[in-house]
Amino acid sequence: IVLAANAQAAKKLGFASANSRFRIAIFADLHYGENAWTDWGPLQDHKSNRVMSNVLDIENPDFVLYLGDVITANNLPIRNATKYWEQAILPARSRNIPWASVFGNHDDMAFEWPDEWFGGLGVPSIQCPDSSLATGVEQMGDCYFQQTTRIDLFEMDTKQNLSHSSYGPRSLWPSVSNYVLEIASYNHPKSPAALLYFLDSGGGSYPELISKSQATWFQQTAAKRNPSSSIPEIVFWHIPSQAYKNIAPRVGIPISHPCVGSINIEPVAPQAAEWGIMDTLTKRTSVKAVFVGHNHGLDWCCPHKSLWLCFSRHTGYGGYGNWPRGARILELVEEPSTLKSWIRMEDGTTHSHITITSASRMI
Repeated sequence: IVLAANAQAAKKLGFASANSRFRIAIFADLHYGENAWTDWGPLQDHKSNRVMSNVLDIENPDFVLYLGDVITANNLPIRNATKYWEQAILPARSRNIPWASVFGNHDDMAFEWPDEWFGGLGVPSIQCPDSSLATGVEQMGDCYFQQTTRIDLFEMDTKQNLSHSSYGPRSLWPSVSNYVLEIASYNHPKSPAALLYFLDSGGGSYPELISKSQATWFQQTAAKRNPSSSIPEIVFWHIPSQAYKNIAPRVGIPISHPCVGSINIEPVAPQAAEWGIMDTLTKRTSVKAVFVGHNHGLDWCCPHKSLWLCFSRHTGYGGYGNWPRGARILELVEEPSTLKSWIRMEDGTTHSHITITSASRMI
């Protein structure tokens, strides 16, 4: 009974006092598990662990968000992706920091066969982590070629007592990781101080998009939870919407006002289609910002109509890019209601500080 009570207490998110701040660390594009049969694959996972540990020790956040591409499933030839997901959440879990996750396009992407495996060296020896997984799996001395599904990954994640991840309505497509979390108010216990919305932007086993049904779900959920639009709302998904492409600073030039950021070295790679989510968001004055990952070479925030569109920062050493790693930090203040953000780098430095009250006002 005591253990159950502790687990329940760990799941409550909120402001600790009247003058406190609620701080969130966003870890995007970690890409754990790449080329586990080489020396550099496990080494880059170790470096990713170091980035997160440095950020967590400096920022001491109240909450962590894993903003997609936690793993690189297309580099995982056996059904052990949960092992790498567990490695990714370990820095938060070991510090007793609650977290939530949303899926990216690589988290359940089909395995990509390396051409060199069909040459003279052949397929490397990869041991199955659990002999029970070998049932029904094609074998060549070891077990191979059965991948881990979105459901498998989230089942492991949601069983952790610090996890706030949720499947969401199974009727939605893309159908895993569509949910909302409340940040409890200290000053007004019966009303949340902020609402965090998570949407599955697909990819991997799904098309890369947010569907009309997801936009409708958001609209209906927001109207029910926040009918007066008086509670600030922040939205998270992995793949940028096409609106990001429309407002993006010109690639290769320094980021300037009204945008804020430090790297702008690739074009936006948006979702395949726009089915109403941006129109829905911009009609709600309570929606302050959207945060995405996916593009490793972008970390800017730019205004779009009534809200802000922001990239996170490439956190993991997995995935493409040789720029320094870091994480986007969010800080919520309850009264007066304010959202601040900056990027904390692996070496401890910060940049790209902004205070968001609306898209028409930024300090």
